[in-house]
Amino acid sequence: MLRHIILSLFLVAIVFLPVSVMADEHDGMVENVFIIISSESTQTQAMAMVLANTMVDEGAAVDVLLCDAAGDMALAQGTGGPELAPRGVTPGKLLGALMDKGASVFVCALYLPNSDYSEEDLAEGVSVAKPPEMTALMRDPKVRVFTF
Repeated sequence: MLRHIILSLFLVAIVFLPVSVMADEHDGMVENVFIIISSESTQTQAMAMVLANTMVDEGAAVDVLLCDAAGDMALAQGTGGPELAPRGVTPGKLLGALMDKGASVFVCALYLPNSDYSEEDLAEGVSVAKPPEMTALMRDPKVRVFTF
């Protein structure tokens, strides 16, 4: 009889332990994400935006820094690149969706002075990055940094 009880407890532990471990792993998920995009590749920009939107949908707070050619995604005029299959969206439209969900978006401090654009050319809600604030995000151990 004691053998059956021990065997039953062992089987219960085997079944429920993985569920408990998965719950603990979810509790440790990163809540704050900082995404830096400098690639001029439309596909890379779009994939970064798809992943960022997914992270926001899953509850993460997302900040985005757009540098070099990726800064063009943040311009008010235009659509932020060509439409991509399979859904016919552009990186700029995906960026707009991300901002609608509450993400903060910045262009690099060097973007505007080294382009033909001014702050007035940026989409509503896009700010110019301040290096001390960006550095703080990058150094914060609670923030996961991704670069594209």
